Amino acid sequence: MAETLGRGGILLVDKAGGMTSHDVVSRVRKLAGTRRVGHAGTLDPMATGLLVLGIDGATRLLTYLVGLDKEYLATIRLGASTPSDDADSPVDRIADPDRLAAVTEPQLLAAIGGLTGDIRQVPSTVSAIKVNGRRAYARARAGETVELGSRAVTVSAFEVLAVRHGEFLDLDVRVECSTGTYVRALARDLGRALGVGGHLTALRRTRVGPFRVEGVPTLDSVDAKGDLLDPAAVARELFPVLELSAQEAVDLGHGKRPVVVHPDGDPVAAIGPDGRLIGLVAVAGGVARVLVNFPKEEPT
Repeated sequence: MAETLGRGGILLVDKAGGMTSHDVVSRVRKLAGTRRVGHAGTLDPMATGLLVLGIDGATRLLTYLVGLDKEYLATIRLGASTPSDDADSPVDRIADPDRLAAVTEPQLLAAIGGLTGDIRQVPSTVSAIKVNGRRAYARARAGETVELGSRAVTVSAFEVLAVRHGEFLDLDVRVECSTGTYVRALARDLGRALGVGGHLTALRRTRVGPFRVEGVPTLDSVDAKGDLLDPAAVARELFPVLELSAQEAVDLGHGKRPVVVHPDGDPVAAIGPDGRLIGLVAVAGGVARVLVNFPKEEPT
C-alpha cells in the first residue's frame, strides 16, 4: 500500500484538549514532511476526540468527508450560562437555585425532545462562521454585536447517560447529529427552554461517519505515514464503487467520459484494476464524468 500511496492518505487523530484543529494540522505537516494537510471538520480547543485529516493527494477527499454525520459525548451544565456557551469563557449568569431545583425529569426530557430531530439552530456568536468576510468569533472578541441566522440541522439522537445534582445540574449526554450542528448551542438552548441557562463543560467527538475514535492514536503517538488509511479503502466505505478496466482508468485519468455499466450516482468511487482510487465520478445514463481525480503519487 505504501508504494501506491506515497505520502497520501487519510489520517485519524484523537485530538487532545487545549489545542486547535490547526495546531494538529501544523504538527502533522511536520511529521509527514508535507504542507498538503487538511482536516474534515474543526474541533474547538476545549473539545477532544476524532479529527479526520487528509495528507497530500487525499486532501481532495476532504470535501466529501466534511458532510458526514457526527457523534459526540458531552457534559451539559444547567443553571449557569457563559458568553461562548461552553467552558472556554467565564460564567456570566447563574440561575436561582430554587428554580433549578424545581426542574423535573419530565420537563428535562420534554425540552430535550424539542431539540431532537429536524430543528433550526442559531450557532454560538463565537463560532467560526463568517459574517461579511470575518469569523463570527473575531467580531465578537472585538466587541462587535454579532447576530447569526438560524440554520436547519438534524439531531438524530440526544440521549441522557447520567445526571449529577449539586450546585448545578450536570448531564452527561450522547448526541448524534448532522454536520454543522453545534453541541454547545444545544446546551444553551436546553438551558433556555428550562429557564435556567446552560453551557457545555466537556465535549468529545467519538465518530465521524463510519470512523470511530476507539483505537485511534493521539498526536503524540501517531505515525503520519504508517497510520495512513488508503484513499481507495476510505472511498469504498463511503460511496458506491465502480470497478474500472485498465483502459477506463486511463481514460478517466485523462478527463474522458467512458461508457460504463453502473447505476446512476454521485459521487461514485472509481477504482482501477490495481486497487487504486482513480477518482470520484458522477454516473448518469451509463456515462462516467469525473468530479475529482486522484493522480498516482510517487513513492517516498
